[in-house]
Amino acid sequence: MIVSDWRVAAFVETMIGKPIHAPFVAIGRERDGEIVAGAVFNGFQEYDIEITVAAKPGAMTRGLLRAWAEYVRDVSRCGRVSITTEQPYVKELALRLGGQVEGLKRHAFGPDRHAWHIGILKEEWKI
Repeated sequence: MIVSDWRVAAFVETMIGKPIHAPFVAIGRERDGEIVAGAVFNGFQEYDIEITVAAKPGAMTRGLLRAWAEYVRDVSRCGRVSITTEQPYVKELALRLGGQVEGLKRHAFGPDRHAWHIGILKEEWKI
């Protein structure tokens, strides 16, 4: 089930080990009453929106990805998405969605916890 509430942000916070600060929008996946995947949309700019993504292995679904894409396209109306993740399988998923690695954020989530910075332009989104 796709959910959008405070539990998603709390899940992402726990997974990355960093606090999430408002304002943000959080969209995630709930399975058996537990949040198993989530994205926190924040860092809103006129054309770009930053997304921090975290998921348990196997928790990403097409429905969840579609919900994220619809939020970016229809609600935020941004022309690009910037994804920050340290999880290799989230990185691979972002690349399959049309993203390109634009850099590595060193110590993004603490000492020796580097994160990939991936950008997806609106017209590149494959969903």
